[in-house]
Amino acid sequence: MERIAIRSRDIAIVGYEPETGTLEIAFRSGGVYHYSGVPEEIYKILMCAHSQGTYFEHVIKHQYPYKKIS
Repeated sequence: MERIAIRSRDIAIVGYEPETGTLEIAFRSGGVYHYSGVPEEIYKILMCAHSQGTYFEHVIKHQYPYKKIS
């Protein structure tokens, strides 16, 4: 999984595995989460969003199953 550091108040690092649709979000406050079944288009929009934290909050956070991995 390729991970990219981003400039966001809440999110530090984003990773995506297109084969499985797994989106990894590492938060600045701590905690790394895997979100399952995220379409690649959603990931691409997240990476281009003006406010990645807001996009994550409104489109991803409560729409896809997740688990905390660390």
